[in-house]
Amino acid sequence: MEFSNPIFIWIAVGLVLMLAEIILPGGIVIFLGAACVVVAGALTLGWVEGFVQALTLWFIAAIVLLLAFRQLTQRLVGGDSHVDNTDEEFDLYNQVAVVKAVIGPAQQQGRVEFQGSEWPALGDGSEIPIGARVRVICRENIALVVEPLTEQA
Repeated sequence: MEFSNPIFIWIAVGLVLMLAEIILPGGIVIFLGAACVVVAGALTLGWVEGFVQALTLWFIAAIVLLLAFRQLTQRLVGGDSHVDNTDEEFDLYNQVAVVKAVIGPAQQQGRVEFQGSEWPALGDGSEIPIGARVRVICRENIALVVEPLTEQA
């Protein structure tokens, strides 16, 4: 039994990659290992000769296996993938903050406490006193643009 035989090398690399899926979950490494086993089978049957042909077959087999079975494994195994809102401006809109430093009059910047942090804030032109509750309209650079909450809101 000769361990320098390319067939044994491809099988060993394939098994190592497939076992690495336990450490690196994600459903990709197992297909790279399966492609190695496909190459070992092709070498055994004599369909492939030489390193260049074996490597080309490995690339092709890996791509085909990934494209064909990735969705299936993701459905079976699942995962903790989720989609969050990528528009931070939308998350800020219509939220309530508390004034920590007087905002205004005109374009005088103040400070508000929002989501546990203090932010610079710009008002609607009127003076907004400390302790007032305000609604966040948008963000301008790092400052939040706010308006005072009315009693009806």
